[in-house]
Amino acid sequence: MGQKIAFGLGMLANQMFPAMIGIFTVVLVEKLGFSGLLLGLTYFIPKFYDALFDLIMGYVSDNTKSKWGRRRQYVLAGAIILGISFALMWQLYVENGVTYNFWYFLVISLIFYSGLTIFSIPYVAMGYEMSDDFHERTNIMATSQLIGQLAWVVAPWFWVLMADKSLFSSSDVAVRTLSVYVAVGCTILAAIPAFFIPSKSTLNENYSPIDFKGILGSFGEIKEGLKASIEIKPFRKICIATFLIFNAFQTTAGFSYFIIKYYLFKGNEEGFGLWPTLFGCVGAIITTIVVIPIVAKMSKVMGKKKAFLLSQGISIIGYILLFLLFVPGKPYLFLFALPFFSFGIGSLFTLMMSMTSDVIDIDELNTGKRREGSLGAIYWWMVKFGTAVAGLLSGIILSLVSFQSNAATQTDETMFWLRIFFVGIPILGTLTAIWAMKDYDIDEAKALEVRDLIDKRKAQGKKQSSAYLSGKLLSLGKNGSAINSISGIDLSSKSETEIREQFSEILNSGLHGLCFSPYVEGQKAGDILSESQINKRLDIISPYTQWIRTFSCSEGNELIPEIARLKGLKTVVGAWISDDKERNEREINSLIALANAGLVNIAAIGNEVLHRGEIAEQELLQYIKRVRQALPVSIPVGYVDAYYQFLDRPALVDACDVILANCYPFWEGADNQYAISYLDQMIELTQGVAKGKKVIITETGWPSTGEPVEAAKPSNVNAMNYFIAVQEWAKNKNIELFYFSSFDESWKINQEGEVGTAWGIWDKNEKLKFDTKIRTNVI
Repeated sequence: MGQKIAFGLGMLANQMFPAMIGIFTVVLVEKLGFSGLLLGLTYFIPKFYDALFDLIMGYVSDNTKSKWGRRRQYVLAGAIILGISFALMWQLYVENGVTYNFWYFLVISLIFYSGLTIFSIPYVAMGYEMSDDFHERTNIMATSQLIGQLAWVVAPWFWVLMADKSLFSSSDVAVRTLSVYVAVGCTILAAIPAFFIPSKSTLNENYSPIDFKGILGSFGEIKEGLKASIEIKPFRKICIATFLIFNAFQTTAGFSYFIIKYYLFKGNEEGFGLWPTLFGCVGAIITTIVVIPIVAKMSKVMGKKKAFLLSQGISIIGYILLFLLFVPGKPYLFLFALPFFSFGIGSLFTLMMSMTSDVIDIDELNTGKRREGSLGAIYWWMVKFGTAVAGLLSGIILSLVSFQSNAATQTDETMFWLRIFFVGIPILGTLTAIWAMKDYDIDEAKALEVRDLIDKRKAQGKKQSSAYLSGKLLSLGKNGSAINSISGIDLSSKSETEIREQFSEILNSGLHGLCFSPYVEGQKAGDILSESQINKRLDIISPYTQWIRTFSCSEGNELIPEIARLKGLKTVVGAWISDDKERNEREINSLIALANAGLVNIAAIGNEVLHRGEIAEQELLQYIKRVRQALPVSIPVGYVDAYYQFLDRPALVDACDVILANCYPFWEGADNQYAISYLDQMIELTQGVAKGKKVIITETGWPSTGEPVEAAKPSNVNAMNYFIAVQEWAKNKNIELFYFSSFDESWKINQEGEVGTAWGIWDKNEKLKFDTKIRTNVI
């Protein structure tokens, strides 16, 4: 609870600053003579800049290595910048003229919003990091919103202070003085999370550099990260709904002051001063003590989506009532609309920030990285960009309705249209947001499933191979009884001798492709390969295959494509991509050189690096784009990973010329007799997202010994059965397939146990594992 309160006090500062800007801005129009257009520009330009800076700050915060963690130092620095610039921003004097005041205010605003980004992006990320629990996330955000809403309770009373002639001779004098007090108080509040919310050291984390060169180089990654994040459908819906509701509200929120003054009181300032304060204050109190607790309870009982839809429906009733209950001479009537009206914004951030935490889990499952800062930055970029547009639209609307600055009264026509815009735009935005969120699909069950998969992945440690959690295909929605059926060739009635003969016949007739295992007994990945061992092993397998697939372009692997070409083999040449950025550069440059030398038929950038969680998708996309630009168009470029990695990554599919999918019924835990049915579903799912591009199976196979995976049991017979069945299946389906693997690899015992050592057609001593009649002529 202490940490929740500390986070909530930061939210109080985060909301108090914009709340006070909304209060003090009235002075720009009524005292300093800003036109509607100038007012709109003072909103749009700084907030548009702020929105762009958010993306960079998200990257910087996520990649900070420090003994204080990734966030705290920025929260403190941002708080100080915010306080100083806010006080300076309002030191405006009528005698300096409109033009000077406009440019002064604009420049200091840019500094202020820089501080706001430096503070708010790491601060919000702190909240996303505070809990992994589905409901506790809502409790955290509800607590922070409860405390944060006090800003909207307190801020409207500054109108009363500004109008008190016994305190200040004029409103501009009041703003110059009060802004200093606000700045000091809010700076202290904003700094509290930096001191009281703990974080662990990130000094030893493998983050991207954030020096000047690193930040410049990150723009492409930020762009791809924005694209990838928006392509997460639930996150896209959250951003769109927030954009529509909050910024429709922001467009017309400031009109309430003018409607009360010029419509309810006809410009007569006597007796009017308290009512704008009550409009903001009472609404905020209702939000704090009624709406947020109710919404938090609704979320727990009916789920976040239903709570959101119901809350926004109630807010529409509130907007309609506001139009009807703004009655000249009876200002108290609008108070009856406020409980309904308050459900809109009161529920929005409580639910949406909690939903964003759930989406961050999905992003971690997809990318292997926690990107609270980046996704938080993207979310708030949507909010702030919309706010910038909303500010500009506010000024334009004031101009369209012929609102006159410094005027004692406004025309009836002006006030009629101002009231129409005041309720019409928020209602339209809310209805559109409800439509966007109607099929939002992250409920508690799905969130728990995602969290469980993440925890299991972490418990397994760093993956080194195609091994993945069993049951993945079933989790994608395929009916278990349908998939657990015999498909393809039926070998159940054949004896082991007959199976061996059929295995021999298929092998001797020639395969499309083999995954090449170059490491001899006693070696491991990373050892330097010799030309002689590559020659020897290629001599063994070349009579049986047309293609080979390699996994690396360094440490001797770069010799394989040329030797293979001399033996009449075509090649899928892979660059090994990992979290070792220096090695990645060597691999990429070597692959490009080999391809431009005419030694590569298909270029594969990376093998299962997303599955291992070593780099983010957007970083991989940059590597693919780089190779694609460097190679002739005649050489297809792709990326190799488990089939399911392509299902929710349209950007990855777009980047590849050909889809290179690893499909392993064994790792799914499939019974050997049902393996082809599993493979059918894998390829069907992959082709369904391939956008018409060729899908090649770059790995599939069955081990001959080792540990079982559920119903999938390693054995000589099962290995031969699968080999026979999959080759017949690929031929009938016209699927290009690379069998894994050519030779057994003892070194994999440390990564996958005994089962990882026994996937070869030949054993570790380069002998064919099954008795067959060997054909020696080259295809």
